[in-house]
Amino acid sequence: MAITVDVAILGGGPGGYTAAIRAAQNGKSVAIVEMDKLGGTCLHKGCIPSKSLLRSAEVYATLLEAASYGITVADGAVSVNYEKVHARKNGTVDQLHKGLQSLMKKHGIQIIHGKGRVIGPSIFSPRSGSLAVELADGEMESVVSTNLIIATGSKPRTLPGLTPDGQYILTSDEALVMEELPSSIIIVGGGVIGVEWASLLNDFGVKVVLIEAGPAILPSEDAEVAAEMTRLLRKRGVEVHIGAVIKTDSYSSQNGQASIRINAATGEELALTADKLLISVGRQPNIKGMGLENTDIRTIGDAIEVNSFGQTSEPHIYAIGDCIGGVQLAHAAAHEGLAAADHICGLKTSKTEAHLIPRCIYGRPEIASYGWTDKAAREKGFDVKIGKIPFAAIGKALVLGDTDGFVKVVADSETNDIIGVHMIGPHATELISEAALASVLDATPWEVGQMIHPHPTLAEALGEAMLAVDGRSISF
Repeated sequence: MAITVDVAILGGGPGGYTAAIRAAQNGKSVAIVEMDKLGGTCLHKGCIPSKSLLRSAEVYATLLEAASYGITVADGAVSVNYEKVHARKNGTVDQLHKGLQSLMKKHGIQIIHGKGRVIGPSIFSPRSGSLAVELADGEMESVVSTNLIIATGSKPRTLPGLTPDGQYILTSDEALVMEELPSSIIIVGGGVIGVEWASLLNDFGVKVVLIEAGPAILPSEDAEVAAEMTRLLRKRGVEVHIGAVIKTDSYSSQNGQASIRINAATGEELALTADKLLISVGRQPNIKGMGLENTDIRTIGDAIEVNSFGQTSEPHIYAIGDCIGGVQLAHAAAHEGLAAADHICGLKTSKTEAHLIPRCIYGRPEIASYGWTDKAAREKGFDVKIGKIPFAAIGKALVLGDTDGFVKVVADSETNDIIGVHMIGPHATELISEAALASVLDATPWEVGQMIHPHPTLAEALGEAMLAVDGRSISF
């Protein structure tokens, strides 16, 4: 007998479980089909475990600098117990996983563990969109729903000639479960994942080489932010190659190390060797092998095509999160899940423009951004004015001993609207929400600057940068 619900969700990551909760709150019966663990990549192979490792690395790096704070570590004995670092990471993931399972029970959401596949019209339903689920014991189950939400996420992209083997060539999936730290690593790709891993491993004392084919690391971020991060990584000892072309046919592994050659931006060919090679060249939507061919759903490249409400070309089937391409962030997927669930329930909803989704990078220092960069704004025809304040001008940053970086505000000279905020520095990922809220509420830089920011706080940097747009900053 088929399981019948109002809303079936294929994939239990942040987009899927958020959509499930909202649909249940709206009175719908809901079932999630998940082939692995509830929580998806973010909880088990991405956001949470990587940030746990980053936190341990940050603590270790701080202890190494304890003397600058007037603190003496007994006999200088500071070391990394990577087994315990992993245990802490796993404990955090397990706690959140249990909490998520409790949420599903609270909202009466049925969890079906198995590999789901979308099927066409059948004896169960006259239209496509039902799910055939292969359970762990090999048995088959059918899930029939009025609406289906596809939330199958993504997987790490790879490069021709560099096939992950789990030993020498890794993706972020394999890197997260390394049982011990390598002494050296080559990271291919200077995007968000590559920069976070470069920062993390460098803090743990690993020799890091970071390779980026483009003209700068972090190509989606403000150019000044990317340049500052490049400077700071190099200052910490990370070897950064920008504009480098990898000769993928040159890869070899021998004597317990991986070797590769690159054509550097200078035109010189360089041979690089390390214990591990990490591929971090983005993520690819998971849409293969899930039965889309049994539907009339359209795709664009390797992603599912949807409208502003998340509907596919079959209106009763929605898709959200990484599988639709676009902004591949957990909080973006969650927002899309809410929008899809509300639209299914006939409630008012609206699409958020991609550039208005806050973006965070959790290296050291942190990076956060919202809205357009000044370059993108100019290309779109805006006449911009800019306010910029270094953290070195902020008392709390001096107290923390963390003064690298700055806050940059981009405003429209004609309307005085805030059209972009870009930060690199201490706790930037916590500060960006004020900037995003200010934009949502249509505040001007002057209005944000008029808010009394408590002293001493890092938030003063944002307030001062807002005032600096019109040359009225007090601190700098």
